[in-house]
Amino acid sequence: MAKGAIGHTADSSRDVTCKISGAAFRWKVRVYYEDTDLGGVVYHANYLRFMERARTEWLRGLGFEQDVLRDRHRVLFVVVDADLHFRRPARFNDELTVSALVTKRTAASLTLRQAVQGPDGSELCSGDIRVACIDADTFRPRPLPDEIQREIGA
Repeated sequence: MAKGAIGHTADSSRDVTCKISGAAFRWKVRVYYEDTDLGGVVYHANYLRFMERARTEWLRGLGFEQDVLRDRHRVLFVVVDADLHFRRPARFNDELTVSALVTKRTAASLTLRQAVQGPDGSELCSGDIRVACIDADTFRPRPLPDEIQREIGA
């Protein structure tokens, strides 16, 4: 697929493993042995990793590759706030669904409501994650690129 100047996919087709349902993006992830702790459940910090992957796949599903944003446009996204709530554990080999929904936008940041659901659809972990858009050279806040604002309906 051809990439535009900002790394936006010219072809409107989306990866079928990444579903956009209404306004919420959903992405599946399998729990591997390396994700678990001695008790056989997902180690708490790994929920943040699952959420990070979902945000990356969400951007990819919109047609934006983070390495292209960094290399061509000197834009990075960094987590500046994370407020998580753990309800139940996930276990080895569970197939989880991770969702991401933009709930707030400022000139230089996005807040996403994210949740991790178990195989039965129950919510295991949820939280609000705020990511800031920064300049890759100065690490100072910068406005979200216009193309991303348009794509997310901001």
